[in-house]
Amino acid sequence: MAVLGVGVLDPSAPVIRVDDAGLTRGDGCFEGCRLRDGGVDKLEAHLARMTRSAAALAIPFDSGEWRELIALAVAAWPEPGEAAVKLLLTRGPVGGSPSGLVSIGPLPPDYPRQRREGLKVVTLSRGTTSTAFAEAPWLLGGVMSLSYAINMAAQREAARRGADDAVFVSVDGVVLESPTGSVVWSIGRTLHTTPTGPTGILAGTTQRLLFERAARAGWTAQESVAGVDDLHAADVAWLVGSVRGPVDIVELDGKARARVPEIDAEIRRLAGF
Repeated sequence: MAVLGVGVLDPSAPVIRVDDAGLTRGDGCFEGCRLRDGGVDKLEAHLARMTRSAAALAIPFDSGEWRELIALAVAAWPEPGEAAVKLLLTRGPVGGSPSGLVSIGPLPPDYPRQRREGLKVVTLSRGTTSTAFAEAPWLLGGVMSLSYAINMAAQREAARRGADDAVFVSVDGVVLESPTGSVVWSIGRTLHTTPTGPTGILAGTTQRLLFERAARAGWTAQESVAGVDDLHAADVAWLVGSVRGPVDIVELDGKARARVPEIDAEIRRLAGF
């Protein structure tokens, strides 16, 4: 673990004050990244997104300072292969400065199995319309906020229903995103994902990289407004995250989906997994 203004610390060392706004109010932002063979995938894209999140929250953020902090944490991580990296920024304690830390740990234990077997997914209402964020910037659309309790509740509900993950759907029926990543689906050689902006969904760094590489590989890649029926009708559908990667949905709301190994393998390769 590495702490802004301090350096590398033992993971058991205390780093957050009891009055830190990140702890008391979830007032802050974060990024989840993948460490692979000593380097952080898409580091510049993650720092750019964290810059946008911090600006929306009016919390100072110096990307150069964070690059140095990340380098310290990575240098101290002893394990080869893949690991999960979290960058965490809070408003800090009352009257104090922002708090920042970088932590590195093993991949979540279910990820290897999910990559092999695919995902069982349920759709859950987000309780807002697909354009609710258009005129309400205080809803923090597109911000990777520490206020993640709703996402965790959604994953618990998915587990209660026997699924691995969830997909949020607006009250007017538009597919939005997963608590853990972007939703991507294919029809023929066209990749689709939900547009950002008014929907309030997060701009996915892995989804963006995938679309850029897919376009160079002969795919068409576009943003599309879709409903749950469109996901059922798609050739392949994935949840795409920075740490887990693109993982195909093999069951949606209890309905099995046929796997297409050759397409799935190409998408994973293009996304760097």
